[in-house]
Amino acid sequence: MVSAPIKAVFGDRTLTKSVGWLSDLMAIYAIAIGIGGSIAMGVFQIQSGVESLFGIPNSGLWLAVVVFAVLCVSYILPLMMDLSKGMATLSSLAMAIACGLMIFVLLTGPTYYLMSGITGSIGDYFAHVVPHGFKTYTFFDERAHTWFQSWTLTFMVWWFAWAPFVGVFIARISKGRTIREFILGVVLVPTFFSIFWFGVFGGVGFYGILELNEPLLETVKTNVNDTTFFVLRHLPLSTISIVATVIAAFLFVVTSVVSASFVLSMFATNGDLNPSTRTKLIWGVILGALGLVMILSNSIDAVKSIIGLAALPFVFIVLLVAVCLLKALKSEEV
Repeated sequence: MVSAPIKAVFGDRTLTKSVGWLSDLMAIYAIAIGIGGSIAMGVFQIQSGVESLFGIPNSGLWLAVVVFAVLCVSYILPLMMDLSKGMATLSSLAMAIACGLMIFVLLTGPTYYLMSGITGSIGDYFAHVVPHGFKTYTFFDERAHTWFQSWTLTFMVWWFAWAPFVGVFIARISKGRTIREFILGVVLVPTFFSIFWFGVFGGVGFYGILELNEPLLETVKTNVNDTTFFVLRHLPLSTISIVATVIAAFLFVVTSVVSASFVLSMFATNGDLNPSTRTKLIWGVILGALGLVMILSNSIDAVKSIIGLAALPFVFIVLLVAVCLLKALKSEEV
């Protein structure tokens, strides 16, 4: 529960209870809308992959609805199983496919170019992580402002939408571990993996644009969901890699819904670490319904706007929880 650290630090008083209740409510709201938007975005990307595989031009909503229906059927069974079985198996499989794809692109693409870019990116990250964190492109032209608002701010707010769900879920599966183990497994390892992931796939994109003059930017403008598949079509064994990407994207959406349903069930049952299957299925249906509504909008921009509006109020809750963490650490005996 998001309210737990607030009550633990500031005491179980009337005002604290009210703030805690509001924090939990905003967390549920942010999680539900954020995951609903992620379902829609995932379905749109899977749709583009299926279109690329079978040569279906502009399939429209019917294919998206079919993908959504298959998705709903797929996450029902994991919701009825223990986290250590269904959820763990699916997430491990998805990560294995993702790592395989990254290695495949690294070895079959311009390897030297990609490794050089990754090496430079690691140096840039450590040298500029703080300045870039405060950069708002105030004195740049309209193109920079548009990019900053459409991508940087949008995805920063999206991460806030995921914060209560991911935070509570990680806390649930990390029970019993030290802060050092937590930082290593949750902060450092994912950070370095992300540097390599974006270094490989982003580097291939830059190579196609700068060295081969491929019309990748046009694809980004007209159909951003097809960008990954556009890149894969220019590499060997493109059919296999596209199939793997579709499967990985599908599994990541399924595991997101399963874990979000679990966390929302914990909130709904006042912090029960093992909520009932019925409660998890109810939340699974609610998340599916929210995802379907956003899919029917048939607009990525609309989905981004909805997620942003849902997550923005939770920014203040995150700041409050950060204060609670600092006060709790300060009060710990060394």
